Amino acid sequence: MSQSAGTLSSLTADVLTAFPAEELAFGLLEASLTGVALYLPVYDPAGSGQIIDLTIELLNPAARRILNLDARPQKSYLTLFPHTLATGVFDFHCRTFESGQPGRFSVNYQADGLDNYFHLSARRVGAGLLVSFTDTADHDRTAVEVALRESQGQEKVARAEAEQQWARLERFFMQAPAMIAIFEGPGHVFRLVNSQYQRLVGNRPLLGKPIREAMPELEGQPIFDLLDEVYHTGKTYHANEMLVQLDHDNTHPRELEKRYYNFIYQPTHDGTGNVDGIFVFAYEVTTLVRARQQVEDAQLELQTLNMQLGSTNEELQAANEETRANIEELSLAQQSLQQLNRELEGRVEHRTHEAQQALAEAERQRARLERFFMQAPAAICILDGPDLVYELVNPQYQQLFPGRTLLGHPLEKVMPEFTSEPILGILRQVYQTGETYEGKEVKLRLPRQSDETPEDVYLNFVYQARFDEQGAIDGILVFAYDVTAQVLARRQIERSEQEFRTVTNAIPHMVWTATPDGNVDYYNEQWYHYTGSSPEQAQGRGWMQSYHPVDLPLVQEKWEQALQTGEPYLQEARLRRADGAYRWFMVRALSVRDEQGQVLKWFGTITDIHQQRGLAEALQLTSRKLATTNKDLRKAHDDVQTTNDELGQANEELTRMNQDLDNFVYTASHDLKQPVNNMAGVFEELKRTATFHDPEAARLVRMFEEALSQIHSTIQGLAEVVQAGRRTEQLRAESVALLPLTQGIIQSMHSQVAATRAEFELDFDAVPVVYFARLGLQSVLYNLLSNALKYAQPGRTPRVRVATQRDGQGEVVLLVQDNGLGLDMSRYGSELFQMFRRFHDHVNGSGLGLYLVNRIVQQAGGHIDVESTLGEGTTFRIHLPGRAG
Repeated sequence: MSQSAGTLSSLTADVLTAFPAEELAFGLLEASLTGVALYLPVYDPAGSGQIIDLTIELLNPAARRILNLDARPQKSYLTLFPHTLATGVFDFHCRTFESGQPGRFSVNYQADGLDNYFHLSARRVGAGLLVSFTDTADHDRTAVEVALRESQGQEKVARAEAEQQWARLERFFMQAPAMIAIFEGPGHVFRLVNSQYQRLVGNRPLLGKPIREAMPELEGQPIFDLLDEVYHTGKTYHANEMLVQLDHDNTHPRELEKRYYNFIYQPTHDGTGNVDGIFVFAYEVTTLVRARQQVEDAQLELQTLNMQLGSTNEELQAANEETRANIEELSLAQQSLQQLNRELEGRVEHRTHEAQQALAEAERQRARLERFFMQAPAAICILDGPDLVYELVNPQYQQLFPGRTLLGHPLEKVMPEFTSEPILGILRQVYQTGETYEGKEVKLRLPRQSDETPEDVYLNFVYQARFDEQGAIDGILVFAYDVTAQVLARRQIERSEQEFRTVTNAIPHMVWTATPDGNVDYYNEQWYHYTGSSPEQAQGRGWMQSYHPVDLPLVQEKWEQALQTGEPYLQEARLRRADGAYRWFMVRALSVRDEQGQVLKWFGTITDIHQQRGLAEALQLTSRKLATTNKDLRKAHDDVQTTNDELGQANEELTRMNQDLDNFVYTASHDLKQPVNNMAGVFEELKRTATFHDPEAARLVRMFEEALSQIHSTIQGLAEVVQAGRRTEQLRAESVALLPLTQGIIQSMHSQVAATRAEFELDFDAVPVVYFARLGLQSVLYNLLSNALKYAQPGRTPRVRVATQRDGQGEVVLLVQDNGLGLDMSRYGSELFQMFRRFHDHVNGSGLGLYLVNRIVQQAGGHIDVESTLGEGTTFRIHLPGRAG
């Protein structure tokens, strides 16, 4: 038995009584944050014992959310997720069930309506299979609203630009008005031929054949020697108007047609820099050459005619009588010849200009094609034959696989890692079927540099079959572009959105967001739980139906003002609960702005203040009651001498009301703690996730933090006052050793002592032990010592003396003396122990410390004498009641 099984057995024996097995299993399924599925195998009906499918018996809530299915889908596993066969997920389930051993499996699943990276864990349970799984959407995520828009915009622009470049590149390459071919190896084997080049020899097969075999009629012409020279020297060769004679119609004529071409033989290199082939770019200039030849022939003919004409003139002059009658005819003939010569020269000049324009256009097209192909922002390659040999690779594709020699090698050889990936199977399927395959955001593990560790790279790509002249598939065209940045940005945004929803759903307050025009586009779950409305009812301005009709006009007016100014929104109003009851809420909202100050988003909270409003009204009522009671007490005081009974009754009534007031103050402070803490939590989350562009935002945030701190201190102080009074009444006095008690208090203030470098003198020789309630005495000393450090004189080392002595009557006196700021006793002496009274405002405080000290001492039967000099220090003498310890 494994250690985990043994632990489970021992735990089962200990906890089954408290956690019944059925309830525990149901609770785990319902509460689990990961998907849990229960499957039963479906066996081959032929009796082979092979598992051919699974039935889905149960999906827990997390699984239903991830897979977007019901708890018990009617369709079988492979019907819903057929792609699990190709990805190995179904095989993993079958192997785990048949072996009986737990297993784990990770997969990037992008099919059947799912698109994420999944982690699966499975084990056999009885006759079925239990599978736990989670996708990466549940991992920790961070993000903000501005990043959402920027990333989505970048993704759209990049995607559109890449698709546009791909279409343009393909169009220019395949429709280029030039002949393009690629030779491979020293034998100059055709590896790429575009349609213009193929037309040179009709339907004669070229691809995969050496040029000497494919075009034997070139023997004896310069072509073969030129190709050999370029391949062995690595030097580019430019040919202008070279005569090349081919059997264009494949009819084997006795005399081959004469055609003229301009072409470039450009050597191509492998990853090591060695020549491995030749790139050919050519265009026909036969028309231009023949036009020029016609001009030259016409000029030669004209010269011959001129010579003949001169000879004729000489003969005419020698035989003047015979030719005189023909002079006029000869003159006309000469004029016609001259006119014919001018017209011929004009035609030649025009044809020459047209040919030059055609040549320039062809050169521009060639340069554009080469620029688009080599500088395209997409990775492009051509895989040749059934072995998928790299025939052409542009720089962007080569950068995806740094340090690898691709050209001339089979893909399976240079990419051994692809043998375990679906990519190799997909390529072979495209080669076999001719069907184009488009991959979206496919993840590969590739190094960015040859010496770097591989990392996740996401690609969009297209695999398109290439066909030869007979329509047979002879290769695959690959076009890909890197979308890693877009994928990571989108996933980061998705994580941020999920994190935001998780955080907002975890707090007890209602949280909402709205567009710049005021339409609410998100509520957390607390809103729907409280109001009972649906998301469709609450979106946009649907929230208005949940507000009290009396409060709604003011809520709308203030909201419209906030939308126009962008200022923070704050309004108290009543919201209708699902059962129809109304409660008071505080509605707040802050805007998030861009760099130009434009509002991008509104973030708001709705906090239940119904109890606080009730407490405030109760406080007002209590104040009125106290005022009435005080009036009654004054009347009772006036009548005290006439009736002691009335005075006793009044004192009893006062005592009861003071106790009620203490109970009320304690209850109010206790009940206010949680809302204040919740407000602080929401505010901290808002500060962490939101960006404020309002120049007043920092001051408002600081004021809000100070207000929260003051409220918290006041509530804490009220609670301490009441608790101190109760402790004094309930705790029994005991013998307390003053030295260890005081040392412990000083130790608890270690950071404050270290910051001020305070010095303490402890002298309890006169009375080392006193008889007093320990917690009460500890509170007295702590407040006096912390005040001594808090109100120390700037620039002077704090010195505090704590000692015991006896007065003239032999009673114990506890002395606390400091050299701090001191007080003007003539001015403030009568107010020294009043609640909430403070005399120095340069540090934070609640004004309850001295009040608490005096109350504890007085309730114990003692009193305090104070001596203080402004700028020199203060001495407290605490007269303790009773005996020494």
